Amino acid sequence: MATQISLDNTFAALADPTRRAILARLLDGEASVAELAQPFALTVRAVSKHVGVLEQAGLVTRSRAAQKHLSRIELRPLRDIDRWLSDYRKLWEDRFDRREDLLRRGADRPE
Repeated sequence: MATQISLDNTFAALADPTRRAILARLLDGEASVAELAQPFALTVRAVSKHVGVLEQAGLVTRSRAAQKHLSRIELRPLRDIDRWLSDYRKLWEDRFDRREDLLRRGADRPE
């Protein structure tokens, strides 16, 4: 299970919309920082810093291919979040099921 510190780092990295957009782009495959910077009104250096934050949180790894440094998404931290959320998901599903039962019982009553 993920430690609290790794969850904190992951959530902190995901708190920024630019970093979330970078991760979304990386779902399509590896990309250089210059490629990642294209849709943003940011410098390549600024996007590189965002990628660095994602890398520190374990959400991205960088590799070198010839002259290019490529970034790739890492799913482990997202799986850790999903596991952490599963208890809360179960709680909400149970509550929705109980509410549905109550509504169904109320609909069965004659007026």
